Amino acid sequence: MFHRNGPTLRELAEQALTSVERGYDLLAPKFDHTPFRTPDALLKATFDLVGPPGSVDRALDVCCGTGAAMRALRPLCRERVVGVDLSQGMLDEAQRRLADAPGDAALEFQRADALTLTFDAEFDLVTSFGAFGHIQEEDEPRLVQGIARALRPGGRFVFVTGHPPSRLRLGYWLAQGFNAAMRVRNALWKPPFVMYYLTFLVPRARALLETEGLTVEVHDGVLPAPFTPLSVVIATKR
Repeated sequence: MFHRNGPTLRELAEQALTSVERGYDLLAPKFDHTPFRTPDALLKATFDLVGPPGSVDRALDVCCGTGAAMRALRPLCRERVVGVDLSQGMLDEAQRRLADAPGDAALEFQRADALTLTFDAEFDLVTSFGAFGHIQEEDEPRLVQGIARALRPGGRFVFVTGHPPSRLRLGYWLAQGFNAAMRVRNALWKPPFVMYYLTFLVPRARALLETEGLTVEVHDGVLPAPFTPLSVVIATKR
């Protein structure tokens, strides 16, 4: 549908009619040939704000998928880069794709639910890209609590999100229409497939992070086109 080596419309429909975990197990081998993979240009611009190569000891990428962010993180880290994901299929694909990733930090792949992270003050840097739509609003506090607990004092949680869009923009209504369709799908079909747009936007993200004792900086206009409207958020644990 998106690429000759990517998933077909039928395969995407099959994914959408199963659970998040099973859906991504099915999609994993072809995921990097879809527009859902986080673009390298966005990752580079984000990590340029983090620091130079070798400036971080340990990093954690939450909902790592096929490892796009882990590849960019490895040169930044001296010791360890850990990727966690609910889908074992995505983790297997990440391990395969990162076999030649530049850098010397150890790579670790752990199957885990982002809402039940068990790390305790282990990381200088935590990241997450493209996954917030899979977290329901009522579960966002648990996500933030687990990430805050995983950070060492002075550690940073870095991610990309947006500001609330104007209701006068077509994109706002398209996103709301998709969200409404997903709610109907989840009401009628089990298991649910959690995937929504316009989630964890700057105001709510800031409020939740500050509640957990993090200091929040929002960097606007630092990403290349077509991602310029998005913001890089850096939340530092006090």
